[in-house]
Amino acid sequence: MADLSYISTLPSANQALFHAKIAKKYSFADIAEKIGRSETWVAAAFYGNMPFAQEDIDGLVKVLEIDPVAIEAISPAVNYFPDRASKFETPPRDPTIYRLYEIVLVYGYAFKSIIAEKFGDGIMSAICFTSKIEKEVDADGTWVKITLRGKFLPYIKY
Repeated sequence: MADLSYISTLPSANQALFHAKIAKKYSFADIAEKIGRSETWVAAAFYGNMPFAQEDIDGLVKVLEIDPVAIEAISPAVNYFPDRASKFETPPRDPTIYRLYEIVLVYGYAFKSIIAEKFGDGIMSAICFTSKIEKEVDADGTWVKITLRGKFLPYIKY
């Protein structure tokens, strides 16, 4: 379920996407399957953090039965550029987002060191990147499994 108070801070085109999603009772996974994208990409795009290709816009218009004029401001035809993370507060107040932030604070240097040991001097891309969220259930309870997959980019030595 989307955070409705946050949605109201988004541009009107993004709000229109959320309202259509809610009216259709679709999940991000439902929409992703119908337009050929990953569910995390779709969610990030709805929040204004990913650029839409024209085929994405065409797919959303069809799947959500939304007026193309309502979302034309986020189409490539008007040279829309995502405003990535501009509304993000630090530290975040939302408990789920805070836990993700906390993971980076606690494990960030460990992740960085292990990446360096396994790959060498460089970074994990957040542009050439995919992620997946899965639900796992075992005898100890229900678990959230988040997979982050970023291309390794070695630093260039001059």
